[in-house]
Amino acid sequence: MRLLVLSVALLACVSMAGCASNSNPVAALSIKPSAETTSSVSKSAPVPAVEVGESAIKGGQETLAWAGAMPATHAFDAMTETQAVVPEEKPARGLLNMSRPLPKRSRVYSQQFRDAHPINFGKRAPKHYQVHGVDVSRWQGNIDWARLRTQGANFAYIKATDGGDHIDPMFRKNWDGAKAAGLKRGAYHFFYWCRTGAEQADWFIRNVPRDPDALPPVIDVEWNGQSKCKKRPSRAVVLEKMKAFMDKLERHYGKRPIIYTAPDFYEDNLTGELKDYPFWLRSVAAHPSVRYPNRRWVFWQYSGSGLSHGVDGRIDLNVFAGSEDEWHNWLAGQSS
Repeated sequence: MRLLVLSVALLACVSMAGCASNSNPVAALSIKPSAETTSSVSKSAPVPAVEVGESAIKGGQETLAWAGAMPATHAFDAMTETQAVVPEEKPARGLLNMSRPLPKRSRVYSQQFRDAHPINFGKRAPKHYQVHGVDVSRWQGNIDWARLRTQGANFAYIKATDGGDHIDPMFRKNWDGAKAAGLKRGAYHFFYWCRTGAEQADWFIRNVPRDPDALPPVIDVEWNGQSKCKKRPSRAVVLEKMKAFMDKLERHYGKRPIIYTAPDFYEDNLTGELKDYPFWLRSVAAHPSVRYPNRRWVFWQYSGSGLSHGVDGRIDLNVFAGSEDEWHNWLAGQSS
């Protein structure tokens, strides 16, 4: 009897071992994926969570603000304007929008500009940079954008607004003309120290369309002796006003604004500040590394006396900091 029991037990053990050895090891180790999702950063371009500054929409297209009324200014219930306007979240920067195809690389033209007052910049001269561009306003009059592009204007920053109630009368024409000619173009705002940053942001947003292919918006901060506003706020107030303006623009356009400035204003207010913002630096007598030590930059304005076919009179000349490939990569990162 004991022998019979042991035999049955032995046969059962062998049978079970055989089943295990013949099973599929992949099936044995396969585990159904968890339904949980991670909190990883989305690879899509940032989408503003809140609309800041209403845009006039007509027929599915954004129209410019001069067709409508000025938005109501913000009510401030605290001592500082930033407390009332700084968004709770900032969109992620530099992420490609994977839902849209990468933009086609546009041709980069070599610069053929001249200068009414040429400067010897030494070994780090503007001519050694591959991607050149211009910035314009009403003072350039009627521009032949197609001709200007072939002269080396691969990008253009276009004056849009001042303060909280002025728009450059040539903005709309220049904005449309630059795009039609194939330039990469963006808009800039001249900051007025006698208004709040929130008011000025609303005015810019109301007048500059939200174009996913546009360059990041620019805040132009400098001391202007010809302005009716004679205020020169403290560094703390300057930074507070700038942040209020830039936070609203970043929330609306989904792109971190670029700061344009000049040496005297920079020394008074921006040395060592705002290190996580891109800079566009004016330096018409020396390389930016001389005027702005240890400051990284995206654009360098090297002349205010440029000459070119396609525009009457003088025009500001600029370069992009990197190579042609780096230019295209940077543009792809700005697409939203």
